[in-house]
Parts: sequence; C-alpha cells; structure tokens
Amino acid sequence: MKWIRERDALIAQTLAFVQSVTGKKDDLHPSEPLTAFTLTTEIVTVQALAVEAEPQPARPAPEPASMPLPPRSTGDFRSEMQARIANFRKHQERFEREREEYCAATLTRLRAAIRDPSPPAGRQVKRT
Repeated sequence: MKWIRERDALIAQTLAFVQSVTGKKDDLHPSEPLTAFTLTTEIVTVQALAVEAEPQPARPAPEPASMPLPPRSTGDFRSEMQARIANFRKHQERFEREREEYCAATLTRLRAAIRDPSPPAGRQVKRT
C-alpha cells in the first residue's frame, strides 16, 4: 500500500531530523524494514528525544472560549431571504428594461437606415 510507504518515509525523515537536532545517532538502519513494533518504539524514542532536546516553555492559561453568536431566529432568516429575493428581482427587472431599450434603439436605427439608404463611404451609386 502506498500510504504505508509514505508513512514510513515520514517517520524516517522525522527520526533523521531529531537525530540532527540532538546530535544523537540511533541504531536503526534505513535498509532495515520498518515493522509495527519498530515504528512504535521509534515514535516513543522520538518523543523522548524531543522532550530532552528542548523543554517546552510554560504556556499561559488558555483564553476562555468566546460565546458563539446566538442562532438567528426564523423570522430574521426569513426577512433576510425576502429582502435578497426582492433585490434580485429588481436587478433582473433592470436588466430586462435595459435589454428592451437597447433592442428598441437598435430597431429604430435599423428602420431609419432602411428608409434612407445612403451609400457606404467611398462608393457612389449610379441612378438611372
């Protein structure tokens, strides 16, 4: 399984890091296959070495957890949703109105161009 190999590689990297920090070598050879017993033993050793290597500073008392906001009442949620829906409808109506105005303006220009056909720039139309 791939995850087992990845786990073993991570543990080996961790051991190498701890050994480089503490300067202490362990008799585990990288060519040796890692077993569950070896891994458990090495994890305990790593934890012990980490404690020896650097004592943890005293931590201040944790801050009391802030009280979460009270859940919204159903009425607040409902009124907020209604306001959002009304806003969305206004937005859509504005788009509809702008589309209609643009269409009307385009049709007006098209009809005017049909009624008064002027020759394109640079071309002359012969009338007979």
